[in-house]
Amino acid sequence: MAFEMPNFGGEDSDAGGDKSGHPAGSSGGFGARGGQRVAFGVPPRRTKVLAITLMIMLVLVVAFLLFDGVYTSYLWYHSIGGGPVYRTRTITQAVLFLVFGALMAVLVGTNIWLAYRFRPPLTGVSLEQQALDRYRMGLAPFLAWILTGASVLFGIAAGASSAGSWRTYLMWANSVPFGTEDAEFHKDIGFYVFTLPWLRHIQGFLVAAVLLCLLAALLTHYLYAGVALTPPAGSRTAGSRSLMGHSLGSRATRAAQVHISILLGCLVLVKAYAYWLDRYSLSVDSSKITSGWAGPTYKDVHAVLPAKTILLVIAVLCALLFFGNAVRLIVRGAVPVIDRGGHAWALPALGVSLMVLASVVIGGVYPLAVQRFQVNPNQGAKEAPYIQRNIDATRAAYGLSDIEVDSYAAKTGTTQNQLTPDAQAVAQIRVADPALLSAAFNQQQQDPARASYEFPDTLAVDRYPVNGKVQDAIVGVTGVNLAGLPAAQRGWYDEHLQHTHGYGFAAAKGAAVQADGSPDYIEQNLPPSGSLGGYEPRVYFGSGLPDYSIVSGPAASTPGVSVGSFLNKLMYAAKFHQPKILLSDSVSKDSRIVYDRDPLRLVQAVAPWLTLDGTAYPAVVDGRILWVADGYTTTSAYPYSTTTHLSDGTSKVNYVRDSVKATVDADTGAVTLYAWDAGDPILKTWMKAFPGTVKPRAAISPDLLAHLRYPQDLFTAQRDLFGRYHVTSASEFFSGASAWNAPADPTKTSAQPQAPNYLTLQMPGQSAPSFSLASTLTPVNRGDVAAYMAVDCDPGPGYGKIRVLEIPSGISVPGLGQIQSTFQSAFADQLNALGADNARVVEGNLLTLPLGGGLLSVEPVYAQPATGPATYPLLKGVMVAFGTDTAFAPTLQQGLDEIFSGTSGATTGENPVTVDDQLKQALADAVAAQNTARAALSKTPPDWQAFGTAEQAVQQALARAQALENARQPAK
Repeated sequence: MAFEMPNFGGEDSDAGGDKSGHPAGSSGGFGARGGQRVAFGVPPRRTKVLAITLMIMLVLVVAFLLFDGVYTSYLWYHSIGGGPVYRTRTITQAVLFLVFGALMAVLVGTNIWLAYRFRPPLTGVSLEQQALDRYRMGLAPFLAWILTGASVLFGIAAGASSAGSWRTYLMWANSVPFGTEDAEFHKDIGFYVFTLPWLRHIQGFLVAAVLLCLLAALLTHYLYAGVALTPPAGSRTAGSRSLMGHSLGSRATRAAQVHISILLGCLVLVKAYAYWLDRYSLSVDSSKITSGWAGPTYKDVHAVLPAKTILLVIAVLCALLFFGNAVRLIVRGAVPVIDRGGHAWALPALGVSLMVLASVVIGGVYPLAVQRFQVNPNQGAKEAPYIQRNIDATRAAYGLSDIEVDSYAAKTGTTQNQLTPDAQAVAQIRVADPALLSAAFNQQQQDPARASYEFPDTLAVDRYPVNGKVQDAIVGVTGVNLAGLPAAQRGWYDEHLQHTHGYGFAAAKGAAVQADGSPDYIEQNLPPSGSLGGYEPRVYFGSGLPDYSIVSGPAASTPGVSVGSFLNKLMYAAKFHQPKILLSDSVSKDSRIVYDRDPLRLVQAVAPWLTLDGTAYPAVVDGRILWVADGYTTTSAYPYSTTTHLSDGTSKVNYVRDSVKATVDADTGAVTLYAWDAGDPILKTWMKAFPGTVKPRAAISPDLLAHLRYPQDLFTAQRDLFGRYHVTSASEFFSGASAWNAPADPTKTSAQPQAPNYLTLQMPGQSAPSFSLASTLTPVNRGDVAAYMAVDCDPGPGYGKIRVLEIPSGISVPGLGQIQSTFQSAFADQLNALGADNARVVEGNLLTLPLGGGLLSVEPVYAQPATGPATYPLLKGVMVAFGTDTAFAPTLQQGLDEIFSGTSGATTGENPVTVDDQLKQALADAVAAQNTARAALSKTPPDWQAFGTAEQAVQQALARAQALENARQPAK
């Protein structure tokens, strides 16, 4: 590649030397002697061939791996119905990569070429330049390759970064208005959500482009003597002591100064663009939250915002000074190669100094002074308008504005038949804890011939019809427990071709258990049988499955991607680093590979723009097992709204909508998306970006509709925020005296907030019980109940309606922690008796429901035997509390009747328990307590305290048995 060496600006070339740029007397090659030219750094031919071969092999390996990733991803997306999404995303990423990568490559390459193009004709005779001659001569044969390589390298980096911002681009390109303006700049919310992030991306690209161009230009100028680290001899005048004044003029050619001046001007101009964007970012910058609310504060509006505007103007003027300096240098005319004098950079240096000083004083010191001397002395009054903006925005962004709050003068006293008006809700009280039934499901629903099946640790709560009446049910599907297999059955064939999928669906009543305390099933066994009818029981997609499985069968009825061809076998052998996929005879032309099997991952792949609820739950719908997932549309750019975290704990959002319901077929992996909140602007934007991928709400079948529910993560966020934002007055919010907190879960060892519970209840004002998600709230630094919060989960007109029952001041209702402490102390003897024979006593979820005009709390108690045929938790009793009254009885019905003066006036949903069953249980409890007493006496020395507790339990059990025996005797 040939490059001219012009005389830019009339630079002198009379310092000696030839036009090749080498000093006079040089033969043109480093180390030449006797007029002979010697080769510089030429490697042996064998080394060159080896290097080229290795490079080709490396390129082929990288290309193969890239192709493998793209090809297998394409096949996988199409297997789950996500082909259009993959195509749109890939095309968008490719276009962004090419556009921004090419732009960066052109910019960097042009600046390197300009720096080389306008290099001085002579390198000079300084020691520094003589040392650089070797590098210049060594690079000379490869200049074109170096220029192209550097440009491509920077282009690839910029393109890859921009390709990663495909979501930002698609949101901007397909944006729709929110129809609501922010309080400060009166711009549509869509500007902050859709446009501002893309403008920030452009700003970041421009900063990177200008900086890389500047660094590349400086390096090239330095290498080719356009810029020197030390000025030539005789040029070190007094002026060279300045930072950007005489020193740059004495160290750089005029061409280099023009080039650098233009680039510095562009850099400062980009900074001015950043100042302009900073003004709007104040409305969504969560780092500004220092006082408990979000959005611009008084200091931001009255000090930071004007400062950004002033700094913007200063930056523009400073950029004009740099551009003016470049024009002045060009117009100045012919000068010596090294510009020794003047104050060429005085004005730009002054402009930069002014901008730095202004950023410190105006951008830093002044806002601090406003905060200290104007805001802090009367912060509540000064911040009131901005706190009110935060309250209004947060309530709108999280759907808190329509919450219905009613005063609830909760009763704490009890009378007979107090629960009669709530008889329907009492019949639905759940006594089965979904977190404790998994072990029972695993032992009772396991086929000995298929011991590899396993249920998840925590089961889901849903509702199914039982005897014509819809009831809460604890449900789960099986996965594969490879760890439970014998070592001889843990080979590659067993793990990936034999135990390929789960099988079956189990469901148990939520309000009832069997006489021994084990689950009462409505769907059970393998193959499944029960009240749910026929359905496809295979579970190829779900939790607890191998990372990949290879199955065989007709393509129409077998899930996954075909691996019948040699190409596909090769691709997946490389993907999973397993040559047996390619070489094994067990992988035939009819084989298909199933992988990436987690339902949430599948939904995220088809809808990468969704934020998903942390849990997907199974449901039998229209003859198939479906995983149901809740998808949110979120943003962290809603002006003035407070940020929070959803289930993953990392994604910060300040706007969320329950926008999409998604299903994953447990057999085929097919993903279907339904628009649940079609009016959400973010959902509208993504539906424009990916047309046809989201079905309308009307497409949801009635069977599926019956199993949809309000998502737990969303309600948790709303509950936590409403604890602070239930107040609508800025002054009350500022004081913080009215704030509520989610109570800690007293049944957990760690002090974590209690998760809301799914249960069927009837809030005051509702005509009938509904499936709901509910939680209590407590005042700050207090343990009693401040409010009860519930949302209607049943799809229908009331879906998503949040109701809050606020307890008036003067009424004290014990909170969860207080109730649990009362249970532990009042029923210590009974709990110890249940732990006889080393049985583990487990207290289940503590549920609270608005019943009888007050709040009723129910906590099941399980005992898990250490030995015997059943080593899973069995329900042994229920603790109940209403106000200050408590009871611990074998059944919920008995506990309620005990609390409400002998008869509660309502019947629970438990299975009818005969007097004989109760008598048998009482006698069994007496025997267990007597065994505990004997064990305490057999110790050395005897454990008299345990003996006394056990003897007391014996007497209580015998007294209960005597009362039951008397009750069944005919009256005389």
